[in-house]
Amino acid sequence: MNINKIKYLFAVVTVALAAFSVGCSDDPGVENYYTAKGDMASTYLTNRSETFSEFIEIINRSNMVRFDLLGTYGSYTVFAPTNEAVDKYLAGRGFSSIDELTTEDCDTIAATHIIEQSFFTTDFSNATLPAQNMLDRYLTITCDSDSVSVPDAINIVYYINSSARLINYDDSVENGVVHTVDRIIDATTEMLPDLMMKDTTISLFYEALKLTHMDDSMRYYMYEDYHCSPDSFEEGHCYSTAVEYDNVFYMEHRYYGFTGFVEQDKVYAEHGINNIEDLKAYAKEVYDEMYPECADIDDPTDRRNSLNRFVSYHFLDRRAHYDDLTVKTAGLNCFDRRHWDVADWYETMAPYSLMKISYPSGNQAGRYVNRRGVQNRKDTRGVFVPGAKILTPSDAGRSQEAVNGVYHYITDIITYGRETQEVVLNERMRMDASTLSPDFMTSGARGHMVGQFGVGGIGGSPQYPYQYGQQSNSTDPKKNVNTCLGFKAGSARNFIYSDVTTHLHVRPRYLNFWSYEGDEVTICGMYDIQFKLPPVPEGDYEFRIATCIDFSNRGIVQVYLDGEPCGIPLDMRISGTHPSVGFRADSEFSSGTDQEGIAAYDKAMHNRGWMKGPSSYGNIAADGTGQPDWFRGHVNTLRRIFATFHSDGRRDHWVRVQQKLESTNGTFAFDYIELCPRSVYNNELYPEDKL
Repeated sequence: MNINKIKYLFAVVTVALAAFSVGCSDDPGVENYYTAKGDMASTYLTNRSETFSEFIEIINRSNMVRFDLLGTYGSYTVFAPTNEAVDKYLAGRGFSSIDELTTEDCDTIAATHIIEQSFFTTDFSNATLPAQNMLDRYLTITCDSDSVSVPDAINIVYYINSSARLINYDDSVENGVVHTVDRIIDATTEMLPDLMMKDTTISLFYEALKLTHMDDSMRYYMYEDYHCSPDSFEEGHCYSTAVEYDNVFYMEHRYYGFTGFVEQDKVYAEHGINNIEDLKAYAKEVYDEMYPECADIDDPTDRRNSLNRFVSYHFLDRRAHYDDLTVKTAGLNCFDRRHWDVADWYETMAPYSLMKISYPSGNQAGRYVNRRGVQNRKDTRGVFVPGAKILTPSDAGRSQEAVNGVYHYITDIITYGRETQEVVLNERMRMDASTLSPDFMTSGARGHMVGQFGVGGIGGSPQYPYQYGQQSNSTDPKKNVNTCLGFKAGSARNFIYSDVTTHLHVRPRYLNFWSYEGDEVTICGMYDIQFKLPPVPEGDYEFRIATCIDFSNRGIVQVYLDGEPCGIPLDMRISGTHPSVGFRADSEFSSGTDQEGIAAYDKAMHNRGWMKGPSSYGNIAADGTGQPDWFRGHVNTLRRIFATFHSDGRRDHWVRVQQKLESTNGTFAFDYIELCPRSVYNNELYPEDKL
């Protein structure tokens, strides 16, 4: 997201800072970086004009980027092409000099190579950088090994968009970092279907995509009817004061985003599928069984048609880069991954369908679609389904990033068939609130880093563990690095509310706070808000919301499911030790050894409508050990059971949360929901686990 294009509101609410993933790097460490002491990025380039003079000239000819911008304080990543790289680009276009480039050409080249946030190679992961460049495009990082340049040594080689190679990197300057690249970075302008059309390894899937006209659903880039209306202005920015200490920014533009999970032709061939008729037959066999009422619909453009369901199930209506599919590397330290596979669940573009993305540890580490188990073994209920592995960008070996989305290769066929609905998804689904709207992810709000939307650029690379400080909690937005992304009414799909009564923003990922996956959706004011539950297969479910109680600003809420009140209003200011909750730590039962006593007390709490937090996740403790402080032991990180409901798998369910306390400063810290099938919450043979 272009920092210059983000308008912000100084809202309010306690802050959370973000975690950042690292990987794809054998860098020796920050202490060994070259540092141009006292140099700004502009000075660094100017002092090396023999290498970068043509790039400097391109920037100077641009109307979109000013060269003196790189001489200001802030935080920038500059991928600087050498003169030789520029000459290759010019030759490829049949030009002999920069003078033949138009101003628009210079705008595109200059803006493509600059990000208004610092990214060193230790920040690179084998995926896409989480901040857009100044052209509002994402850049993909891929890695390879180089054992030729230095004999008997294997070095990591970095590529941008699978083409431009970093030949010198991590040159630290006062306002960021400069990486040297050996060619001009390609600035894609293709929509996702057009990019997929060029990939000859997925020709069969693309044929089905065209036949169903699903490609027409993914030719959108920007919402034309979205407008940010700031509350007030000061020095070119807009902000106001609300509750506590969060800086809340608003997007100037709202974008569409799409993510595809695509089988290559060779995967279909392994299943005996060699042409479009074979694929139609396969889809019909899977989906006619699950939706017999639609078996006679032959029109492939009808969303109920079996081939259409097959194709549309492969897409999410949000942009999700490889690292964004689940929590990133740093957040993994908060999970007990020996007993729990990190996972998130997403609604797909097929009608009323759900997809699970898992990130197991061990030898099978990676991301998977519709996997169930723990590492390479059965889960606590005796189930293991391997799922389809998602290939990394480096494994894919080609750019899969379009202007409005991204697609990933998968190693097996995925469907919303019987195994997915009745086996994979027949489990407790713990869904982070930051996944409930596609806009939370497409905008980059979910999992964003410290200062990603910060005032005047970013104050340097993120520091771990991102502790709060007196300065960071300043009410002066110029000193407050705790930044969030807010959403005006109508700009967050699956959520309904009024700006008059309700404020909503997504906090930065902060691993020290009591928030699952480090993320939190903060809702405040005299709020009255509705959100749509992700679709689940047919069955009975228990609906739960997790949030921190025992805070004076939490207020009293009334929750409704499908218009029906879920019991009486809940006072969220009470302590977990209140008799209506009755929290008792496991250690009180024979120092935690009395498992029968613990189980009996858990059941009693459940009967009162409460559950302890999960034992598989904990915030990073502030004691300096770096070990998780498991939520199950916290007296206020609890789960409230609000209702049971029946899903027929064919209609939407809506939840309404209404503040009943007469206060404009009330806050609903919306952390995660759980949708738990009856086979789990009411099963004597396999009682629900503590994870």
